[in-house]
Amino acid sequence: ENKKYFKRSELAKKEEEAYFERCGYKIQPKEEDQKPLTSSNPVLELELAEEKLPMTLSRQEVIRRLRERGEPIRLFGETDYDAFQRLRKIEILTPEVNKGLRNDLKAALDKIDQQYLNELVGGQEPGEEDTQNDLKVHEENTTIEELEALGESLGKGDDHKDMDIITKFLKFLLGVWAKELNAREDYVKRSVQGKLNSATQKQTESYLRPLFRKLRKRNLPADIKESITDIIKFMLQREYVKANDAYLQMAIGNAPWPIGVTMVGIHARTGREKIFSKHVAHVLNDETQRKYIQGLKRLMTICQKHFPTDPSKCVEYNAL
Repeated sequence: ENKKYFKRSELAKKEEEAYFERCGYKIQPKEEDQKPLTSSNPVLELELAEEKLPMTLSRQEVIRRLRERGEPIRLFGETDYDAFQRLRKIEILTPEVNKGLRNDLKAALDKIDQQYLNELVGGQEPGEEDTQNDLKVHEENTTIEELEALGESLGKGDDHKDMDIITKFLKFLLGVWAKELNAREDYVKRSVQGKLNSATQKQTESYLRPLFRKLRKRNLPADIKESITDIIKFMLQREYVKANDAYLQMAIGNAPWPIGVTMVGIHARTGREKIFSKHVAHVLNDETQRKYIQGLKRLMTICQKHFPTDPSKCVEYNAL
């Protein structure tokens, strides 16, 4: 060796080796140095993989999935195949995508569009009856007259019976609505407005599922149960104005936003009494509650449309 100098690190290394030799300790060569660089990171493993998988998704689907995850649809100089590979890596790393607050109506419309596409792909004989676009009907095997008779016992103190009547009546209205939509001509079902009406019914059904679950498990909050009982009772009596008032009382209440000073000094302020559950707007409590309250309002509209009464007892609107 013609080197006239050495590094301090080399000296330290040689001293360390000499010390280990004196102690009789053998230094094993590190295995990591011989092995190719691998990682538990699935993205890195994918990059090192030699085989190239064929592009199994269309460009539109790749764009949709990337946007769903908040990723750019194309990086600089990236081909369609590169974008597909990037999507695969992202999906392996984070398989669960958090969609946040989704647009339920759009999801319902997409489902109906998918049904039409499935029908087109499956094909249909000319003489065959078209039931592909029909909505599912809840058969309650009851009539409005029977329900009106049951409504006489609402609010008499038997909570379990009240909840059963509420469930039966709401499912009956959903069935009436679905039958009305199924009775339309096929070209009406396929129109934009027809699809929107079908999607609204599907959306309402999904909104009311948490309410049906609470009614079935008998764990509906007492104040909500009391308000819904009043609404159903008035609907069965065809007192739609009173039912609407009871609905507004439940959804908005007397004090929707109890904001302000409630306790200053030794005297309670007026805002204090408005904090209790009976006075607060239930529509503001949480998203699930807001949805089934909205679904209930739609069924009130359907009920008035199918079971009319005196104009003085009806609410004027053009909701559905």
